[in-house]
Amino acid sequence: MKEENPENQKKVKPKKDDKGTPKFSFYWIYGILALVFIGLQFSNWNAGPERIDKGALYRMLENQDVEKIDLVNREIAEIFIKADKLQNYTQVEGKDEKTTRTFTSNQPHFIYQIGEVGTFEEDIKKSQEAIEKPIYINNITRRNWGTEMIGWVLPILLLIGVWFFIMRMMSRGGGGAGGQIFNIGKSKAQLFDKNTNVNVTFKDVAGLEEAKVEIMEIVDFLRHPEKYTKLGGKIPKGVLLVGPPGTGKTLLAKSVAGEAHVPFFSISGSDFVEMFVGVGASRVRDLFKQAKEKSPCIIFIDEIDAIGRARGKNPATGANDERENTLNQLLTEMDGFGTNSGVIVLAATNRADILDRALMRAGRFDRQIYVELPDLEGRKEIFEVHMRPLKLDPSVDKIFLAKQTPGFSGADIANVCNEAALIAARHGHETIRKQDFMDAIDRIVGGLEKKNKIISPSEKKVVAFHEAGHATVSWLLEHAHPLVKVTIVPRGKSLGAAWYLPEERSITTYEQIFEELVATLGGRAAEEVIFGKISTGALNDLEKVTKQAYAMVTYYGLSKKIGNISFYDSTGAQEYAFNKPFSEKTNELIDEEISSIVESAYQKAVGILKNNKEGLTLLANKLLEKEVIFGEDLEAVFGKRKWKPEEMLSRSSSFASADVPHAEVIDLPKETETESHANPSINA
Repeated sequence: MKEENPENQKKVKPKKDDKGTPKFSFYWIYGILALVFIGLQFSNWNAGPERIDKGALYRMLENQDVEKIDLVNREIAEIFIKADKLQNYTQVEGKDEKTTRTFTSNQPHFIYQIGEVGTFEEDIKKSQEAIEKPIYINNITRRNWGTEMIGWVLPILLLIGVWFFIMRMMSRGGGGAGGQIFNIGKSKAQLFDKNTNVNVTFKDVAGLEEAKVEIMEIVDFLRHPEKYTKLGGKIPKGVLLVGPPGTGKTLLAKSVAGEAHVPFFSISGSDFVEMFVGVGASRVRDLFKQAKEKSPCIIFIDEIDAIGRARGKNPATGANDERENTLNQLLTEMDGFGTNSGVIVLAATNRADILDRALMRAGRFDRQIYVELPDLEGRKEIFEVHMRPLKLDPSVDKIFLAKQTPGFSGADIANVCNEAALIAARHGHETIRKQDFMDAIDRIVGGLEKKNKIISPSEKKVVAFHEAGHATVSWLLEHAHPLVKVTIVPRGKSLGAAWYLPEERSITTYEQIFEELVATLGGRAAEEVIFGKISTGALNDLEKVTKQAYAMVTYYGLSKKIGNISFYDSTGAQEYAFNKPFSEKTNELIDEEISSIVESAYQKAVGILKNNKEGLTLLANKLLEKEVIFGEDLEAVFGKRKWKPEEMLSRSSSFASADVPHAEVIDLPKETETESHANPSINA
């Protein structure tokens, strides 16, 4: 399914008024005040009486030109010149020409910055010893109330301004625990309305035809409610999208936002979770309050299992769990005494089995839409969607690629298309070819080839016979998946890999599962038959066999000793249980049955390979020579498979075996896993 391209999303520009100018901002006031303050400082620059030095002051006193001296605040001496002597100071000798001083009335003519008050007074007395009428200093205390007020008020205003600035920045969603300190109880939902462009529509959603039918009915009701209400019908209050990861649940919700043309609130379940008590419930209330104001509208909660997990299953948290409080508030808002007419809740999860029963009941989530992995036709449509922007070679066949990707989700197919484009660019191709897609599928399923990895000849021979054992057993068994391709080139963390033809089936019999076990153990059996000893190369095989045998005995009821009993719990309640759902005696029987099934499968694999040792050796030698063999090579050695029609060779292939010695297990596509009516997630 197509994911929207971020480049197609138009950025939201700042809102402007009708004249096209930006709206008023509170920060403009800060700028104006700063400019005024700077202007006042420059307006007072070099203003007031001229400052003189000590020598000039002494000359004035000796010439008896001074009328009085005022010592202001014991800091500055203001000198007043006699009126009849003032003309002597109007002309000043400059470097180039004379300049004229202008004196202001009621202001001192000159000022002198003193240092020590006592020293200044002594100097004044000494300079006037020969004068009959000396000038005495007048001490004056003067207060500038305006300056003092600014000195007190301005720091306080600056502190308040900085505090408001920090709080506004925090309330805008700054990260961390302190972000949104004043709006911590507000909803974090993102609103999509007519002013927000959502480019994803139902045309961009492929492979989900059944799900789209039900979703389109919701959209149609929001557009034409009278069509349904005139018959007395009511729109479902909630729709729950359930399915494996990558199948397109979130993409389907985005298409609803693009098609409904009503306000659409999008939020994740984890956005309700916070470290503070009561925040989750508060955000739920605020979300539904906003939704009611904009009804009719849709609320989409992605990964709702973050808050919708069943209550009381974890005894360690106690009754006053914050998550449970959030869930209780959500239950009340969805179907309580208050009415939410016009508000539809759309939610998505891949863990529907752990959701609370009260949340799943009718009246809250009236509909559950299962978004399954796409089938052959669905995969073809998804390839068509993701190939639109690609520059393809005419040899690319969408149907063929759909057959080669069983069990792939929409996200996996999108990854295949992207990887194919990268591989084509890496090889310098002008267009994306068919082989580029095949290499991309192999790369995604099995990992990157490591042709330079050093493997000794003896190890390479063991790997070749191991993989040849898988291929031989699977080809000769009726219910095993026939091989399409096998390689001994290291890929990812595996030393060898094999691709099989999985049969798409809904139910599986005991014989089918057992023969799959035999084929899986064919690699280790080949080592014993050829070399007489076994290695650690079958780690992944043993893990898959053990899980599959355990599922046969404990889940599917395929053991005669245990009987028709299943210990599988679809509710997930056993996750927190302290005791097993069976006794110790039954536990011993389970262990015996699992061991018996696995050992029987292994002995059958050994028997098959002993009877076909010559073909096994020939196949392994071909593998050592070519490093990669296909189904045609097996057909040349063992003949055509008598249980499967020939046209099966043109069907889909899937990675189903990767022998990783002491390494991580590579998960299988869903379609290669053993399925039953209950279809629990058991690795096959």
